[in-house]
Amino acid sequence: MTTLKDIACGQTVRVKRLWGEGPVKRRIMDMGITKGVEIFVRKVAPLGDPLEVTVRGYELSLRKADAEMIEVG
Repeated sequence: MTTLKDIACGQTVRVKRLWGEGPVKRRIMDMGITKGVEIFVRKVAPLGDPLEVTVRGYELSLRKADAEMIEVG
């Protein structure tokens, strides 16, 4: 299983599945990250946290912990 955390800078991936429970999963979905949507990884901070991504035409910062819950392919 590949998660968003494993993706290198400059790559575009499609969301396969969201892991997580209740409010955490809901928060990720409220940010526009749902099954089938494309995510472009713009930047990764020097220590790997946070990641800066483009989703549905807007920029978003995600913590590593949240990125681990997003399965991509």
